[in-house]
Amino acid sequence: MRKLKFLLQKEFRQIFRNRSILRIIFVMPVIQLLVLPLAADYEVRDIHVAVVDHDHSAWSQKLVNKIDASGYFQVLQYGNSFERAMAQIENDRADLILEIPAGFEKTVIKEDKASLFMAVNAINGVKANLGAAYLQQIIRDFNGERRAEWIVYPRFDPEKIITVTSSNWYNPNMNYKFFMVPGILVILVTMVGSFLAAMNIVKEKEIGTIEQINVTPIKKYQFILGKLIPFWVLGMLVLSIGLLIARLAYHIQPAGGLLPVFVFSAIYLLAILGLGLLVSTFTSSQQQAILLSFFLMMIFILLGGLYTSIESMPEWARWLTKFNPVSYFIEVMRLVVLKGSGLKDIGPHLLIMSVFAVVLNSWAVISYRKRH
Repeated sequence: MRKLKFLLQKEFRQIFRNRSILRIIFVMPVIQLLVLPLAADYEVRDIHVAVVDHDHSAWSQKLVNKIDASGYFQVLQYGNSFERAMAQIENDRADLILEIPAGFEKTVIKEDKASLFMAVNAINGVKANLGAAYLQQIIRDFNGERRAEWIVYPRFDPEKIITVTSSNWYNPNMNYKFFMVPGILVILVTMVGSFLAAMNIVKEKEIGTIEQINVTPIKKYQFILGKLIPFWVLGMLVLSIGLLIARLAYHIQPAGGLLPVFVFSAIYLLAILGLGLLVSTFTSSQQQAILLSFFLMMIFILLGGLYTSIESMPEWARWLTKFNPVSYFIEVMRLVVLKGSGLKDIGPHLLIMSVFAVVLNSWAVISYRKRH
């Protein structure tokens, strides 16, 4: 225990003497947590639409006014020339074209149906898909309003009207920050833990102190613990600061309490720090460690479910997410923060993350022993 105590004192002194590491640990996560949730917005607004109206009827005017008043669209151009509207898309000024055919109002009244044409600028796939979906919903609402005006209710009305009401559970206002902030906090804790742990042993190699440590009676597992524990403490501190910022800046607090978050985070940090130390044992310079850690982090983030739903991924990618510790932490954070899950509910996730922690840290100890 005394050997481990001396190692921990050495590591903490090295950390707090290095101001650049302190800035990485404390300043960068704070700035990122304040900025990223404001930029990572799933809502798409200010969609520019060019309207080609060949009808110029009262109904076409009402439809255009409804689109313009929705808050999502800006009617960039209104006219009767499709070529001029297409030029707006070609010049990247318009995102959508809505073409209203001649006789639109008369066709609807006579035949009870009509067709509209929509052209979508799909260079930006996300904006195109959401913009088209928004516009279709507005047209459906407009269609429902017009049908409600036509219906004359006899004693036995042959036209049945079904009304659907919905409620958004766990995030009633559909606030995207409540969905994104927990996931972004996971990424920040992961980056702090993995990058710093990966560079730790490598730094000892570069400055030559690793040889001095190897001739001491310190055992290999004690050396690994001495490298792991300080960054585990700092990782938990970063998580606490992040939760405080989420509370003060975004009014987000875990519905299931702080205990499940900290219990899972404690095990998760052991796993991710073990991965960083494992990377450190396989690299010989800090540059190599950073590049390898960055490569792994990109995979973890893209397959973590933060920006893309895991259920929408192809089957081979869904299998890969089972070996991604980040995906489990993001899911747990959303379960606890939004749904109010407790320790019992995240029990399977705790078990899986414990396996990750044991395997990765054992591998780091074994790999270090073989190479030194």
